[in-house]
Parts: sequence; C-alpha cells; structure tokens
Amino acid sequence: MIDIEDGIATVTLNRPDKYNGLDMPMFDAVTKAAKTLKKDRSVRVIILCGAGEAFCSGLDIKTVSRNPINFLKLLFKPGRKISNLAQDIGYLWRDVPAPVIAVTHGYCFGGGLQIALGADFRFSSADCEFSVMESKWGLIPDMSLAVTLRELIPIDLAKELTMTARRFNGNEAKAMGLVTRISDDPMADALTFARELAERSPDAVAASKLLFNRSWNATDKVALDWETKLQKKILGQANQRIAVARNTSSPEKPWQDRREL
Repeated sequence: MIDIEDGIATVTLNRPDKYNGLDMPMFDAVTKAAKTLKKDRSVRVIILCGAGEAFCSGLDIKTVSRNPINFLKLLFKPGRKISNLAQDIGYLWRDVPAPVIAVTHGYCFGGGLQIALGADFRFSSADCEFSVMESKWGLIPDMSLAVTLRELIPIDLAKELTMTARRFNGNEAKAMGLVTRISDDPMADALTFARELAERSPDAVAASKLLFNRSWNATDKVALDWETKLQKKILGQANQRIAVARNTSSPEKPWQDRREL
C-alpha cells in the first residue's frame, strides 16, 4: 500500500493478521512498490512501515511452502543481473534514488529485518524484537542480508546473530549499529525526519545516497571519482540554483523534480 503526500511516500506492509508475514503476493507488492517509486522523480523520501502490531515477522513459511514452485520463483533469477525475487524485497530499496526510512515496531524477524536493512535509515521502538531468524528453520538469510549487514556490523557479530537466531530488542540493535534512532514514537519521528530531508535539494539528497552506496567499500580512486562524477551532474543545475536562492533571496522557492543521475 503506497500513499504519497508532499513528496513523502509511505509504503505500508499490509497483512496485519499475519504480523505482515511475507507470502508471494507480499513479495510481488513490495518489489513492485520499489520499482514504481524508483521511477517517480517527484518522490523525495520514502517511509517503510508495517500495519498492525508488527513491522514484519519474516517469511510466512507455512503459506509459501504449500506450493514448492514458490521457492523456485523466489530463488532462481532467469534474465536478472544481480538479485533474485527473494533478494529484491530488501536489495531494491538501495537502488531507489530517494532516501528510505524503515520504521520498525513489534516484530522485525528474518525477511522483515532484511527489508529494514535495505533502507537507508531505521527508526525503531525500544521494545521492537529483532532476529536473523532463518537458522531456526534450518536455513540461511537469503534476502540480501549478505550485502546489507556487512556495512553495519563486524563479521563475528553477523555470524553470531545468524547462527543463533537469538532475539534482541531495539536498544541492543541500536548499540550494534543496526538501528539509526530509538524513539517512543518512531513513526512520528520518521515523518519529522522525512520532512527535513524533503526540504533539501532532491538532487543533492539522491546524489549523497548514490555516492555513499557506491563508494563506502570502494578504493580511494573509485570513491573520489564518484565524488567528481556526481558533483558535475548537479553543479549549476536547476535545483542547485534553487538551493542558493532558498538561502538568499527566495526561501520559499519550490524544488523541481529530481533529475536523473
């Protein structure tokens, strides 16, 4: 479910009777939302949240396993360059130009955690329960965690969380580096933060996201090349000129839609 207001898109995982557990329609809906919002240059910020009492309890293995073909659909990638359908649910958010804020509460298990890790920021309640749940079912995480987790925590901690499948709360997640901010009302704080980001040049915000995603683990040369490449794309363009005007003569001058980078 997608709602867009004032350039802020809210994507709600909407299967509350199952704690937003991931079935095949949910995989399709979430990946479709990411692809749709990637193309919408008017969207400046995206919030991911869950309806009801949880963000996402992970894979609804009982429902998905009713048809073994579902696992083939999730894990095989004919014609795909990088990720399969299971991985898309978290990985595609990294490729959306607008910054993504995941708001977690209740349960954030397995695939739910991997969706949240695909976001740029995570706002959580202190009592939210997290787990890399897959080993409980004799599996490994397979929804892009191998990419997203390595940017946030040391390898020994990643192994511990994955091998034990232990639960931990929002405060511990924050201490580990998995959560950006703990809040009594994470949705309200995420909206405040989203509005703050929406006040900045959409080109500069998108370029900042792309810069760090491409350069964080790259060589010095690659990182510096990305700085130069992206600065050339936005320097002197309409939104950069508007940014100057908003800081001088026209503080209310509206932004143009984000340009392609």
